[in-house]
Amino acid sequence: MDNRQEVREFLTTRRARITPEQAGLPATGNRRVPGLRRSEVATIAGLSVEYYARLERGQIAGASSGVLDALARALQLDDAERAHLFDLARAADGIPTSGRSRRRATGRAAVSRLSLQWTMEAIKDAVAFVRDPQQNLLATNALGRAFYSPVIGDSGRTPNLARFQFLDPASREFYPDWDLFAQMCVAIMRAEAGRDPHDRALQDLVGELSTRSETFRRLWADHDVRTHGTGTKRFHHPVVGELTLVYEELAITAEPGLVLLVYTAEPGSPSAERLQLLASWATQADVPTNNS
Repeated sequence: MDNRQEVREFLTTRRARITPEQAGLPATGNRRVPGLRRSEVATIAGLSVEYYARLERGQIAGASSGVLDALARALQLDDAERAHLFDLARAADGIPTSGRSRRRATGRAAVSRLSLQWTMEAIKDAVAFVRDPQQNLLATNALGRAFYSPVIGDSGRTPNLARFQFLDPASREFYPDWDLFAQMCVAIMRAEAGRDPHDRALQDLVGELSTRSETFRRLWADHDVRTHGTGTKRFHHPVVGELTLVYEELAITAEPGLVLLVYTAEPGSPSAERLQLLASWATQADVPTNNS
């Protein structure tokens, strides 16, 4: 991906969303474009207008952490956006981003490690799965295979959460909050692209989805970023119905770029009972594995 273009579009979209009132400035004059003017961002950040204009043209190489911090404050960036800005600056300087090693995770070779498989299978009452930066669902535990059966299917192709989200009509039933999930998916992918702008597989996926999904193309142009971390999601499973699950994302430090996600339900809740029912169904149905 073109680093200068990424920087230019990220800064432009962040500037456009802040009103003068939000920045503590008087809303005077006839504004032809939404958001703050370049001169206003420069003033708030303590930068010259000429230097900020250079940054917004994508010439971010060599920018100090102090400049980036000032810019993040002026543009009111959240933690994920600030990290993304620093990632873009490191990429411009040719420095590995976000502490991630340049060594790529080896996908299926990584998840074939017995200790990782045993760890996932030891998680009995929750959905556990490994995901890579390209949104590939590389491995699951037994309950995860049952839970993600609409995504895994029987095609033999490595399941991809982004392709399912934007290209499979079944996703709109599986995700009751489809619009929110779509925004989250794209924002996570955008953050991953900032961490590793040389990830060709991710670039190819973005190109494919941009061509085949107007919604993805529109959301990608927004330049929103986020981390997964933790939260609550709603699902509608074709076997057990409505599920409200909390999730935690854990980095697999032995395999840079891969993460282990665990979805579980509040103990004693209807969703917990439905997860148990899904586990029983999986045993009876002999749901196929995608680990091999």
